[in-house]
Amino acid sequence: MPTAPHLFSYRRHWAHKLGPAPELPMSRAEMDLLGWDACDVIIVTGDAYVDHPSFGMAIVGRLLEAQGFRVGIIAQPNWTSAEDFRRLGRPTLFFGITAGNMDSMVNRYTSDRRIRSDDAYTPDGESGRRPDRSVLVYAQRAREAYGDVPIVIGGIEASLRRIAHYDYWSEKVRRSALVDAKADLLIFGNAERALVELAHRLAKGEPIETIRDLRGTGFVTRGAAEGWTEIDSTRLDEPGRLEAHPDPYQSEPACDSAPSPDATGTLPIRFHRRPRHLDRARTVVRLPSFEQVRDDPVLYAHASRVFHLETNPGNARALVQRHGERDVWLNPPPIPLTTEELDRVFELPYSRRPHSAYGEARIPAWEMIRFSVNITRGCFGGCTFCSITEHEGRIIQSRSEGSILREIEEIRDRTPGFTGTISDLGGPTANMWRLACKDPKIESACRKPSCVYPDICPNLGTDHGPLIRLYRKARQVSGVKRVLIASGLRYDLAVRSPEYVRELVTHHVGGYLKIAPEHTEAGPLSKMMKPGIGTYDRFKALFDRYSREAGKEQYLIPYFIAAHPGTSDEDMLALALWLKRNGFRPDQVQAFLPTPMALATAMYHSGKNPLKRVTRTSETVSVVRRLKQRRLHKAFLRYHDPENWPLLREALKTMGRADLIGNGKRHLVPAFQPPGTGKSPEGRRKPVGTAPGGTTPMHPAPRARKSR
Repeated sequence: MPTAPHLFSYRRHWAHKLGPAPELPMSRAEMDLLGWDACDVIIVTGDAYVDHPSFGMAIVGRLLEAQGFRVGIIAQPNWTSAEDFRRLGRPTLFFGITAGNMDSMVNRYTSDRRIRSDDAYTPDGESGRRPDRSVLVYAQRAREAYGDVPIVIGGIEASLRRIAHYDYWSEKVRRSALVDAKADLLIFGNAERALVELAHRLAKGEPIETIRDLRGTGFVTRGAAEGWTEIDSTRLDEPGRLEAHPDPYQSEPACDSAPSPDATGTLPIRFHRRPRHLDRARTVVRLPSFEQVRDDPVLYAHASRVFHLETNPGNARALVQRHGERDVWLNPPPIPLTTEELDRVFELPYSRRPHSAYGEARIPAWEMIRFSVNITRGCFGGCTFCSITEHEGRIIQSRSEGSILREIEEIRDRTPGFTGTISDLGGPTANMWRLACKDPKIESACRKPSCVYPDICPNLGTDHGPLIRLYRKARQVSGVKRVLIASGLRYDLAVRSPEYVRELVTHHVGGYLKIAPEHTEAGPLSKMMKPGIGTYDRFKALFDRYSREAGKEQYLIPYFIAAHPGTSDEDMLALALWLKRNGFRPDQVQAFLPTPMALATAMYHSGKNPLKRVTRTSETVSVVRRLKQRRLHKAFLRYHDPENWPLLREALKTMGRADLIGNGKRHLVPAFQPPGTGKSPEGRRKPVGTAPGGTTPMHPAPRARKSR
């Protein structure tokens, strides 16, 4: 793995002498109280400002403050003019623009493209406080406010839109956010390393247009880069005469045998699949241009595959994509933080509460996580519908045991309303803490999209012993009565450690445990890169056994996704029958939502499978696009709701399964219709939003009840 300077090794900027602010200022009056004449960095965010390490603007702001910079926050500004962007004056270094903890389009719209009625990241859950595609709008207004101040965009929205991407809401391929925002720099993934180095270099007088070597950043450029070897990946492999072009899918140079001289002693000319001895650090892969992927969905799938092969910071190469007459250049991903660095980031002097300007207003996202502790970053699951890997990477970054226990004590001592229950010890995945590849060299060379699909990699360490000991120590902290685990659980990993399941079930489940099989059928599961339902059955057997031994009545709540690429009507029917057979009645469900840059989104847009080599004749994927079919797939999950019965009866007859219509136990839906029901095929319940508190847009876990 390449190395990077320690995050806290830089000489601090002069303003460190002012000390940390009780909370980062959101007004000129607060700046005056702190004795500031200006901010060095102003962060513009689509979320309310909560000074807590679960919120990106707080981490970025406190980290830059620790480096000696004065940081102000403009939270949820009025974007109809530039006036609100002048609230804190002109920043001396740059504007940092983020949509917030979620992509603004996922935040505002359901999978049926309907506007959500609330926003968990806004005071009192009020909706409509951020614009569509917030990064673009905020960047434009910041430029209008101070045209000569550098604009740096980042966060989940910019990160997932860093190349040409399919936009579900406009149903077209859009340009890189860099181009549309007219930003000077884009920081993708976990931004700490790039942001700290950028701030220090700008403070030393380096123009931002010359800073082109930061990992985890993208920028717009013109012309070829000197000293770089370019691999052309703008074409598909097609039948016909073999042409000498590098293979972007291959991880190492091809080992061609040495040619033999002919009768005259002359060596023949040989074409190699790719040049030998390429310096990966000076190699850039050229993706199909924006215009190509905009007009050709198959090339879009090919570009998505190539892009996802360059996500491991140990071996990723730079990427470049033409947009008109300019190139969008993406440097390799950032180097993951060490445990020591991550500890220090999470132990910065956060107030751990919303800014005082909000008064008594409720911020639902903060209320959900204020008693929880984030113990990891990253996820090596690689689920195709999820964007964690694209944003946080698949190398797990873990905090130390001591740092986690100190945060529990801080929650106990400083968080209002604490009654003794820690609501979660988790992260993107509950049980990946301290799990890693057994060999760092293998980890640096690996290009697999998942460490657990199609099976758990033999090189992956799966020892849950350290996590068990952490749970036990957390329960022993004075003043802590209970520690729950609410983050998503990889049950395929958990079954490798029955002792972990015993510990979890005995002490850390509050009656119900949500897990995500996502489906029961092999077709959709293979496109999700999720384990088969048999793994769920093995976990359930352990869960039930240890619940009985603990004398507790506890239930698993599996949740599922409808209308995912690769899912047929027959697959959804099989899932509905499984749900009924096992006595599950999901209350709220979600259809697949194509988020920018996800592999499943490439499947949805192109009808091709980018998990394999993409050609004109390669594997096709069935896609659910029509609104009626998407409603049908959701209706199968809510087979018990009378509002869905007319739609299901119609579908069952069309599918030749009218035998499932009737009033017996073997039937899926009854033949009768209760008065006053069945008028709306969508049901009466409003769609729900993404669960707040994380940094990645994912479908929500539905609430369900187990029938008895």
